[in-house]
Amino acid sequence: MHPILLKFSSFTLYTYGFFVALGFFSAIMISRIFAKKNDIDPQTMTDLIFTILVSALIGARLMYVIINFGYYKSDLIAIFKLWDGGLVFYGGFITSVLGCYIFIKIKKLELWRTADIVAPSVAFAHAIGRIGCFFAGCCYGKECSVPWAIKFSNPDSLAPLGVLLHPTQLYSVVSNLLIFFILLVIYKLKKFHGQVFFSYLLIYSIFRSYIETFRGDFRGDFFGFQISVSQGISLIIGLISIYMLFTLYKKNNDSN
Repeated sequence: MHPILLKFSSFTLYTYGFFVALGFFSAIMISRIFAKKNDIDPQTMTDLIFTILVSALIGARLMYVIINFGYYKSDLIAIFKLWDGGLVFYGGFITSVLGCYIFIKIKKLELWRTADIVAPSVAFAHAIGRIGCFFAGCCYGKECSVPWAIKFSNPDSLAPLGVLLHPTQLYSVVSNLLIFFILLVIYKLKKFHGQVFFSYLLIYSIFRSYIETFRGDFRGDFFGFQISVSQGISLIIGLISIYMLFTLYKKNNDSN
């Protein structure tokens, strides 16, 4: 597609980086709206999203490099070239949860209530960020002959050139937008704090596991099992989410 959005002299604006930044900006806007509705200082939510941004970028890049270390070991400088694409959501999720937890404890916020506020904005930001993946050619799909298959031709693209591929990046865009709207409904109908957050994790893990079956880039294997690392993490997070939804639901009913 178009890995480079704009280029003036020595200045280059990469499409991937632009959409990642746009995604986090949208997350800030959405979370501030939810914060106002919950009588939480919007600036506090902005600071939280920024904390999530920094920790997520570190974790997402770190996991991508670990999975693809065979490529980076001969060019260590490339590890820091985030504008070329190459982030793993679950890597960013793990570190952002840790950063978020520390921030919430320091600010003395309600953990699950805050998590419910953040979840929809993260889903929307993820959808926007995946558009960047599409333009950069990372996270590409397997070769296929479906009517909606795409072909990359830009030499700067990270995807194989000149062959028809599943548009897995767009699958992720659509699935995350769908999750966003589902979470808005759940938020309006929720019965207990944490319901939106763990519903997000459960639904995302299901979508992610399915989309993984169409991915064509190197996925790694999960401790020798015939599933990718992301599918393995999806399974674990999905099971944890089901357990937490049941536990929080029961706890809420017992207290009423």
